Amino acid sequence: MTVYIDPPMWPGHGRLWSHLISDRSYGELHAFAAGLGCPPGAFDGDHYDVPAERHAEALRRGAVPADTRTLVCRLHAAGLRRRKRPGGPGGRA
Repeated sequence: MTVYIDPPMWPGHGRLWSHLISDRSYGELHAFAAGLGCPPGAFDGDHYDVPAERHAEALRRGAVPADTRTLVCRLHAAGLRRRKRPGGPGGRA
C-alpha cells in the first residue's frame, strides 16, 4: 500500500491544501482518506484535497511525502489519472 501526499501549498477557501493519491487503487485511497477523516466531498476525481492541518497526520499514518510532479507521474503510471473535463466537476468552463 502506498499513498502519497504533496506539501500543503495549494490555496483555496482561505487555507492551503495538499493532494493525497494512491498509486494502487481508488479503494486504497478512499480507505486511507476515510481513516484520516476526509469527507467524501474532498475527493476530486483522482485525489483528495487535504487541508494543511491534516498533512502531518497523513504522514504519521503512513502517507509518503512527494512533490506534485511525482504524484501526477505515479497516477499516470498506475492508470489512475483522470483529466478534468471542461465544464465538468472540478473543471473550468
